[in-house]
Amino acid sequence: MSSAHHDDSLTRTHAAHGEPLVWLSAMGLALGMLMVVGLLGVIVSHGIPVFWPSPVLEVTLKPGAKNPVPGGGNTLTGTLVQQRSKRAPVLDADGHRQADQTEYQLFVGNKDAYGVNFAFVDGADVEKIEEPKDIYVIERMEYGIAFGFPERITLADGRTVAASDPGFADALAEFVAEASRRRNEIGTIEKRDIGRINASLNNLKLKGRGSEESKIEIAALDERYNKLAAEARALRAVQQSATLTYKVPNGKERSLAAGDIIGYYQANRLGFFQKAGLFLHNIWSFLSQDPREANTEGGVFPAIFGTFVMTMLMSIAVMPFGVIAAIYLREYAKQGFFVRAVRIAVNNLAGVPSIVFGVFGLGFFVYFVGGSVDQLLFSDYLPTPTFGTGGILWAALTLALMTVPVVIVATEEAVAAVPRGMKEGSLACGASKWQTIQRIVLPASLPGILTGLVLAMARGAGEVAPLMLVGVVKLAPSLPIDGEFPFLHLERKFMHLGFHIYDLGFQSPDSEAAKPMVFATTLLLIILVVLLNLTAILIRERLRKKYSTGAF
Repeated sequence: MSSAHHDDSLTRTHAAHGEPLVWLSAMGLALGMLMVVGLLGVIVSHGIPVFWPSPVLEVTLKPGAKNPVPGGGNTLTGTLVQQRSKRAPVLDADGHRQADQTEYQLFVGNKDAYGVNFAFVDGADVEKIEEPKDIYVIERMEYGIAFGFPERITLADGRTVAASDPGFADALAEFVAEASRRRNEIGTIEKRDIGRINASLNNLKLKGRGSEESKIEIAALDERYNKLAAEARALRAVQQSATLTYKVPNGKERSLAAGDIIGYYQANRLGFFQKAGLFLHNIWSFLSQDPREANTEGGVFPAIFGTFVMTMLMSIAVMPFGVIAAIYLREYAKQGFFVRAVRIAVNNLAGVPSIVFGVFGLGFFVYFVGGSVDQLLFSDYLPTPTFGTGGILWAALTLALMTVPVVIVATEEAVAAVPRGMKEGSLACGASKWQTIQRIVLPASLPGILTGLVLAMARGAGEVAPLMLVGVVKLAPSLPIDGEFPFLHLERKFMHLGFHIYDLGFQSPDSEAAKPMVFATTLLLIILVVLLNLTAILIRERLRKKYSTGAF
């Protein structure tokens, strides 16, 4: 009886000693989750408002107050970026503390007119704040947003439509729509038609080496090129001859060519549903357009496409090598010093800084392998490198090498979890070892293998440092996949969302103007990584149900 009582007391003592550790672990998990949710909340709260149209404010300053905008007079016009209280007290001319300690940051736009994008205004200098109904927000190809009051439209044929005319709103809408159609037509001519001709000319000049037949083909291509170039120049001339004249808030008139106008709206006349429609339109433009203005304006479609293609190529490359290596180490290799050394090396590779993999990829893949490929297959193009320079193939292989330890470890664990009785039963029925692995081990371990792939994709999609050495660029002239043979161009450089964020945050000429795009692009990268991982997780769960056994 006393022995049983002693055992119960000992059990309660161990439980009491273990409870604080359990609670400590729970607190650590809760704190980690809270930090993740907080970070996502900051990104979402700063990223989503980028696309929502903000009201345009007109701030009238008190007499004698200094306007932070050059030539702005006694008013400022723009959207409110933030409103904050000053940390230190502000004293007036008599040395008394001012009542209003508020400071406003306004995005004033019109950078070509003012030379600045943002202005800070003391609340004590503000006489009144209004929302003018007639002001327009004009999105431009260059210099970002313009705030102004339209005066007239000058069409390509010389006719003008004044802002006071009853049909001005319809004429302006048609004016901008027609300019957009011409811009698309110019893009089709220059990027698709002339681009194909340039590619054909380069191939003929390199391979023909002055032969009579190649000279005839080159002459025919030059003729087509000149016709298309003349057509593009004519369209550009029309784009420049048609103009919109508007007054900036300081009262000065400015002219804007039709080809430089992307869109417009009257922010202070929009209802909720109109704002919601514009919000969705802005999101679609962000996802589908090319970047402008040193990547601080426009969209990120090339970066989305490059990130997706590179991640898929990396997954295709890392899976076979990781799975084959894990199966060999677990099922074929004789367990001993060599296998233990390989496992230690694999685990150590997982901790190597990513930039080291980038240097290795640059030296081995780009210079050695790519240079050899150029010597063997593209010698006609030398000294211009084809594969002997950074490209999406080398970037994908570098990241595959970096993430292969994750796949090896996850695959080994999944293979080891397959019940021994299943393998022995297969062998007892006369199946060979490879047949057992192919039909019993691999199907049963697929969920675990896909877990390793999910982890590899999550890490690879967010890496930036190695990509800066092996193929990523600030602005790629063409996508790695297009309609031109061979359709998948593995030698091309590409854009990446992670590098796009780095470029906006640290390389942008106007970091303050780029800040909203940093949050928006960060949110997009997180969503893309989550979607890729979610797809892999759903496939894994389907396979888990399909090949589930009592051991799982």
